[in-house]
Amino acid sequence: MITIKTKERIEIVDITEDVQSLVSKSDVKDGVAIVYTPHTTTAIIINEAERGLMDDITSIIQKIVPQNSYKHDRIDNNADAHLRAVILGNSVVVPVTNGKLDLGTWQRIMFVELDGPRSRRVLVKVVK
Repeated sequence: MITIKTKERIEIVDITEDVQSLVSKSDVKDGVAIVYTPHTTTAIIINEAERGLMDDITSIIQKIVPQNSYKHDRIDNNADAHLRAVILGNSVVVPVTNGKLDLGTWQRIMFVELDGPRSRRVLVKVVK
């Protein structure tokens, strides 16, 4: 498990090294790593962790799902975060080869906070 303390309402955190550390500690040399967030207002994505691109991702998800008046807001005023999480998804599966995450040259695994700041968990399961 990875624990993340976010500081912003919307924040992208590169967790690739944390995931690789858990893969390295497992007995699985060839299989898959399942990376999953159990929170309904967070997401897991794979992309390049370049600061400008991460800012672009943050900007575009706010344009696609603006803060608005949604029915769920009657409960806790964070419907936009839930809707953004639905679009981005809560898990990724990454091949593991020779005990290493088999990512592309620029690919990174990133946790996306959509309703922070909060303390969050990311679960990693490595299977053969």
